[in-house]
Amino acid sequence: MSFSSELKQELSKIPNLTNKEQLKYELIGYLKSSNTSLLTNSKLKFSTESEYNINRFSRLLSNMEIKNFSINLQGKSYVIEVPKKEIEKADLKLDIKDTKNIELQKALVRGIFLGSGSMNNPENNYHLEMNLSSEKDAQDIENLLKNIDINVKLLENKTIYIKDGEEISKFLAFIGAKKTVLKFEEIRVNHEMSNKINRIVNCESANLNKIMNASIEQIDAINKLKKNGKFETLDDNLKEIAEIRLENPNLNLAELGKLLSNPIGKSGVNYRLKKIVELSKNNN
Repeated sequence: MSFSSELKQELSKIPNLTNKEQLKYELIGYLKSSNTSLLTNSKLKFSTESEYNINRFSRLLSNMEIKNFSINLQGKSYVIEVPKKEIEKADLKLDIKDTKNIELQKALVRGIFLGSGSMNNPENNYHLEMNLSSEKDAQDIENLLKNIDINVKLLENKTIYIKDGEEISKFLAFIGAKKTVLKFEEIRVNHEMSNKINRIVNCESANLNKIMNASIEQIDAINKLKKNGKFETLDDNLKEIAEIRLENPNLNLAELGKLLSNPIGKSGVNYRLKKIVELSKNNN
């Protein structure tokens, strides 16, 4: 089962079937989703590949006293058809902007997501979206979510989507997917930790390369001075650091400084080795 299917399975089991007002708003959410369409002038059609989802939709209809509907299997999809007059009789029209109660907003958005939402496997990438049947409804849902501090994006084709992990987590919590939030956060933490470790490894690798490149340059300079007889003209401090560098090509500046007869810090070692490199270049 896909991550998206597991999410919808959890949502379809939310035990609020005795709350008529919430059920009404969740059903309205289904009806505003892009998977609900006017089949003829007299029938509405909703289709889904999820058995849990079609069962949820049918229970919402039944609890709203809508009994006259049919469910059929068409290919891999479950299709439910409802007479349009039954929907009109149940007074399921709603202007989203008029929905101010937070629990009813949750039910409405949950219904839209169940109706036409999807979520990628977060192991691969973060992407959640839901599609609405009208541009106005899409804009109103965008505003509703932004007003409760869930940052979503809206495409021209009436698709609302989220790609940020933290915003997806807030959205899932908002629509009541408690188990999925925990699972998503676990994946997200592991993903962030993996990225952090990779950054550290890359940084350490870059630092090691920098040390090795500098060491090679310094050793070349020392060998040149020895080859052309200039090494013996260096003062004792430069000779000492030069010999220690030759013996320890992999050590960083701080480590080299500790090996001197009179230990010095990183900046002092850097100054002496730079001096050696400069003298080597001046004596080409």
